[in-house]
Amino acid sequence: MRNARRLRAGLRGWGGVGAMATLCALALIFALVLTSTGSPSGPGKEPRTAGQGVTDAVDAKAAEECDDPEKQTLTPSDTDGQVIDAIKARPGEKRKLVVGIDQNSYGWGYRDPNSGGGTRLEGFDIDLAHRIAEDILGDRDAVQFKAIPTDQRIPAIQDGRVDMIVRTMTINCERLEDVAFSAPYFTTGQQVLAPKISPVQGYGPTLADRKICTAAGSTAYANLEADKARGALPRSADIRTTVPNQLDCLVRLQLGEVDAVVTDAALAGGQAAQDPTVELKGDSFTTEYYGVAMKDDADDLVRRVNQVLVDFGEDTANGWQASYKRWLSKTLGSDPGSSEPPAPEYLRVS
Repeated sequence: MRNARRLRAGLRGWGGVGAMATLCALALIFALVLTSTGSPSGPGKEPRTAGQGVTDAVDAKAAEECDDPEKQTLTPSDTDGQVIDAIKARPGEKRKLVVGIDQNSYGWGYRDPNSGGGTRLEGFDIDLAHRIAEDILGDRDAVQFKAIPTDQRIPAIQDGRVDMIVRTMTINCERLEDVAFSAPYFTTGQQVLAPKISPVQGYGPTLADRKICTAAGSTAYANLEADKARGALPRSADIRTTVPNQLDCLVRLQLGEVDAVVTDAALAGGQAAQDPTVELKGDSFTTEYYGVAMKDDADDLVRRVNQVLVDFGEDTANGWQASYKRWLSKTLGSDPGSSEPPAPEYLRVS
């Protein structure tokens, strides 16, 4: 079913009767192959279980009904499974949770030069990663951090470089075709960052003839590209400047190489705090949710992370609110849209 889902995604742009006929033929061939082989074969393949069948049904439903991507996740569970068992079985010093993070996003994942000799990673995402490691391995420090550029987040998961990405990663339908997400742990939206003296007033007409910077592979760039195509953004807006990491956009802005940055308000607020000559312009023009990304078949890990998020949100002493107050309250304030953990919703399989 997962392969069939990807075939559907590939044919999405064809349209018409021809695409449907092709899809039906491919689905029939796939069904015949499964019938003749009984189960997947090859190195590392395991016979399909009843639980995996339910997972495929969830995947298919998520792909077909992706109006609310933040709700396309599995119910919480603290039960170990195949993926978690493999993490726990790592020998010696390798018995760690491997987490992809950002090391340049103020308040989220960054190296504070004034603490720990500038080597210690800190921030909201870092706190969450430690919490997940503590739950799975019994040691909050049993985590190996890997700095992953924005456009490498999905490849890093798919090729096994990391167990998960905890890196201000927006849950969206396109990404759900490639990875699985936890329930959302933060609410934000896209916003414009520009110099205080700039005539740019926000997202819209004042971006005409302006150079805009975004991170490659980011939701921001996808939004800009789509809005230009449908006329919601001035066609003269130049969106060609993309960078590997979001902080690089602030540097481009400071050097005068671009006129504005479009990114998540949660990240833009941190950048404004780092440079008093820039500010957020206008209001957020989208609503988005950050989630922890994992391999699309890592069901037990997804469920476990969702359970951790429940516990993290309910922990009044050392949980979500404490981390928000420490790392984000100075830049994001008490905005009710971001200063409370989002209420999770999960897929139900009938």
